[in-house]
Amino acid sequence: MGVKRTKLKKWLASEGRTQQWLAKNSKLSNTAMSDICTGKRDPNISTVKRIMAAIRKVNKDAKVEDFFDI
Repeated sequence: MGVKRTKLKKWLASEGRTQQWLAKNSKLSNTAMSDICTGKRDPNISTVKRIMAAIRKVNKDAKVEDFFDI
């Protein structure tokens, strides 16, 4: 079956960025970011805001719905 590839995980791969980069820039633990990227955990609103702030450092036009099913 393999690892689930969320929209967030696909974006990281297409940008050549790591989960660790996103965790550091959104001030989340590597474990939390891994769980979010693999779909094991749904982020709360506060966490989504932190992740989006980090993503917008490199893609200012990024939209929440591009990364999360909201």
